Amino acid sequence: MPVLPEPPPPAPPSRAERVLDRVLRVAGGVVALWAGVLAALLDLIFATWAWETVQGRSGGAQALVGIGLAVAGIAAVAASTVLLGWFAHSSTGSRWAVALVALPWFLVIVVGGFRTTEGDLALAGDNVLGLALIVTGAVTFAVLGFRHVVTPPAPAAR
Repeated sequence: MPVLPEPPPPAPPSRAERVLDRVLRVAGGVVALWAGVLAALLDLIFATWAWETVQGRSGGAQALVGIGLAVAGIAAVAASTVLLGWFAHSSTGSRWAVALVALPWFLVIVVGGFRTTEGDLALAGDNVLGLALIVTGAVTFAVLGFRHVVTPPAPAAR
């Protein structure tokens, strides 16, 4: 039975390749950070719009529209947080990168719960859909963070 010789190990990356890799990882982290801010803003806008849409209906239409928007909103938040967590992990190569998305997301959501000097409030306490979106985002980020931190890193390719 013939045995093929092992290929020689790849040459170590040059200094320019290492610098480019570092720059791309930092750029990926910055994009992930701003994507977390944008996702939170879109979540707040959707939650406010959807709640106003539900409040404008009456009877069975209110329940039907409310359930439809709740399911769509919760699915969108879960999908966006999973995708953003995956992007942060892939672009930076760090297992802790999900925090780059989660921390600004939580910060924007918390700020959305405070009333402005003009009296505006992005996330009211009676907005059940908004509260469901917050819980969905928080649980999804917690599961992603736990999964990325606990899972051992993949073995290096030879």
